[in-house]
Amino acid sequence: MASLQKKGNCWYCQFYWRRRRHTFSVGRVTPAQAEARASRAQEIVDLLERGVLKLPDGVDVAAFVRHDGQPPAPLARQMASQTLTLAELRDAYLSAHGAAHEAKSLYTARIHLDHVVETLGAKFDPRTTELADLQRHVDRRCPGVSPVTAAKELSTLRTAWNWGVRLKLLSGTCPVKGLVYPKVDEKPPFQTRSEIERQLDGLDDTRRDELWDALDLTLPEIEAFLGVVRSGAAHPWIFPLVATAAHAGLRRSELVRARKADVDLDALVLTVRERKRIKGKRTTRRVSLSTALAGILEGWLAEHPGGPSLFAHAEEVARSKKRSRTTGHATGDARPSSLKGRLEGVTERARPGILPLTEHEVSDHFRRTITGTAWSIMPGLHCLRHSFISACASKGLDQRIIDEWVGHQTDEQRRRYRHLYPSVQREAMKSVFG
Repeated sequence: MASLQKKGNCWYCQFYWRRRRHTFSVGRVTPAQAEARASRAQEIVDLLERGVLKLPDGVDVAAFVRHDGQPPAPLARQMASQTLTLAELRDAYLSAHGAAHEAKSLYTARIHLDHVVETLGAKFDPRTTELADLQRHVDRRCPGVSPVTAAKELSTLRTAWNWGVRLKLLSGTCPVKGLVYPKVDEKPPFQTRSEIERQLDGLDDTRRDELWDALDLTLPEIEAFLGVVRSGAAHPWIFPLVATAAHAGLRRSELVRARKADVDLDALVLTVRERKRIKGKRTTRRVSLSTALAGILEGWLAEHPGGPSLFAHAEEVARSKKRSRTTGHATGDARPSSLKGRLEGVTERARPGILPLTEHEVSDHFRRTITGTAWSIMPGLHCLRHSFISACASKGLDQRIIDEWVGHQTDEQRRRYRHLYPSVQREAMKSVFG
């Protein structure tokens, strides 16, 4: 028999077909309406089992039952028989890849395609696309963004185009060959703080920011920076997270995905959960733990608030928008002047449990921790990643070991991040010419 389950305010119907359980959303309906939908779902399943109804090829059984045996045609099939707009191609592509791509990848793809739609128009027929149309997009975008960004947007369009070709929505190749992009300056090389400070005099804010984005910390500076973070961190998780970035070279997204089970203090190894290194697969790499980092993580795990995530907030955090004890506080002009008025709409917040950190939370707390210190010029957590790589290279570690620890695969990545301390380069030159 089909059964019902309520999650929050929504009802869900479950049924079995060929020994497998399937679920579909009934929505926000009354209990009586939900019971009626479940009864109807069981009727459809019975008709399928008796052979009265036949499940069409390529149709999901849950969608078939949910729509009383008359599911709508897939969006791509509907589009193939009618006019096609750029907005429809975008929506169909994103919908088709919802389960295959990571949420962040889809988010980025939507932004890229939205910018192209803004240039060409939502009702633009992609089948009429010519080189001049895409050049118009480059010309519109490049005064405000890097040519690299504009190229990425059109690369996403080409990916969606190729998907459309496979579904016979489009034909031919996306006309990106021959596009002309403005010349772009190479990014400044990574430099130590003292090297950057010697160049700041007379530069405008834009050029200063470009130099600070290329900041590279030496080993003594890394330890000094960690000391500032340890003393200024407002929450217990901040220092161990930053220390892991500095001593293991993890990216921000990898720090957020890390689990307690990934730390092996006996083997002194941290397993890093990667994304995108191998298309279509979630991969891992292993990084050896320094003695200092192992001690920091051991101390953090002893006071960990709970849950599977390696770095997490406590369940209740004062003044937090998501984790405070109460909610409903008015702010700004809408805030009543009397205490009674201010408390009128305040209610106890449902206990959210130990929630994983988000990338935005990590960046926000990192910036709050270093603001007002000598390290407020730090561009972000990623600075610690390439500082880690530089430290390893300056100590003469084999490039294969560095690649294994940080996940680099291309020579371009290695050239960009593998830079030696100025002192190491000076000593190397002295060893040749004195």
